[in-house]
Amino acid sequence: MKLYSAPLQGFTEAVWRNVHSVVFGGIDGYYTPFLRYEHGEIRSKDVRDVERKNNSVENLVPQIIAATPDEMHPLMELIASEGYRCVDINMGCSFPLQVRKKHGAGLLPHPDMVAALLEAAAGYKGFTFSVKMRLGWESKDEWRALLPALNDAPLEHITMHPRLGIEQYKKPADVEAFAEFLDACKHPVVYNGDVTTLGDIQRLEQLFPTLKGIMIGRGLLANPALGIEYSRGGELTDSELCRLIQAMHDEMFARLSPRLQGNTQFLTKMKPYWEYLLPTLPKRLRKPILKATTIEKYQSAVANALRGDWE
Repeated sequence: MKLYSAPLQGFTEAVWRNVHSVVFGGIDGYYTPFLRYEHGEIRSKDVRDVERKNNSVENLVPQIIAATPDEMHPLMELIASEGYRCVDINMGCSFPLQVRKKHGAGLLPHPDMVAALLEAAAGYKGFTFSVKMRLGWESKDEWRALLPALNDAPLEHITMHPRLGIEQYKKPADVEAFAEFLDACKHPVVYNGDVTTLGDIQRLEQLFPTLKGIMIGRGLLANPALGIEYSRGGELTDSELCRLIQAMHDEMFARLSPRLQGNTQFLTKMKPYWEYLLPTLPKRLRKPILKATTIEKYQSAVANALRGDWE
């Protein structure tokens, strides 16, 4: 079974992906945060994130978000120009700003729009497509109306995050509803949602032996070693994990420093990772990281936290 890194806006960008693949690895494919076409252009930040010159991971899949074939076209032009041939379509984003535009999970109540987008995707010869979606926007049965178009489309796989868009992340993933989708879907299926430990991966593998893979988002931010742990069949020790996190942190610092000028930019970029990283880290060690006002204080607090002496 394969493990994939989920796209997370503001987190799993090129630097994180490149460094994670070198320091940790164990991931079969990385997905970019979604590209979007807005106000007549693609954001330069998003363009940089998919440019080949900025990416060193072996298996990288750009993700796009669009409501119509017309929105999709400029995104596909960019992707083609960079030499990619695998594309993921986002039908799961629950951010209100995107949903109002019928992007992401906002598409799910509109089977005709989904069908039109999938038909347009099929017209791009030489490309393979996948879809990342939720059960629905406000009903866990909305996927049923989409299934004919999904099953008819030439998709490589479908990643199902078994929550509703309206729930965002407030309720647990609905594993029973996922099982119903898995049985009905003709394509290979990837599971996504509430995967935070090696035990979670192993339980899903046993529960759904036909799964193509598992996509991990926030769980991989919390424990970047999940891929290693799955491949070796056992968890890393705290000292092993801390050593690797320190190595990843140092390499990200080295790569980000030249383009993030001053304390504010760097701390604004790095602190949010510590909202997820090492959830068992005591508050007394996490708080100085989040409260640091200079790079020096931040680095010192990180080094102190990663000594592994949490008692």
